[in-house]
Amino acid sequence: MATATPDPSARTPDEVQWLTAAEKEAWTGLVSLVLLLPGRLESPLQHEAGLTLFEYLALSHVSEAPERRLRMSELAYLASGSLSRLSNVVKRFEQRGWVERSPDPEDGRYTIVALTESGYAVVAAAAPVHLRTVRQSVLDPLSAADQQALARIAAKLRVRPADLA
Repeated sequence: MATATPDPSARTPDEVQWLTAAEKEAWTGLVSLVLLLPGRLESPLQHEAGLTLFEYLALSHVSEAPERRLRMSELAYLASGSLSRLSNVVKRFEQRGWVERSPDPEDGRYTIVALTESGYAVVAAAAPVHLRTVRQSVLDPLSAADQQALARIAAKLRVRPADLA
């Protein structure tokens, strides 16, 4: 016996809020991109620069920060990773001479990660690979209006948990 998807407008507050056809299309489109894009963006980086996407994002964000220095907690947010994952990556970067860590002089509870010249050379060499892939996989297929819409949507969806309170 087949069951029909319930009418989303005919529900009580405790009932499941089924997706409308438009909501389902939006959700399945988003989730497919969330699963597809990391591999598309990471493969050329690994092949041509020897970096994972997360490693590249971490190095890139530090390279763009004032004085090429960032708090670890801010870098974790920018790179969309946990502080523990970032700590492991930064430890490897330190061993390679790409970054240095030190206590934040303004608040010793925080740790600052600073990009070295060697680390900057790594990210500068990887950037063209990443940018080429971003253009091909994300930006080039979109019009300027699509890109603006994507930026607005991403800003709405990428809310820090503290901002929800």
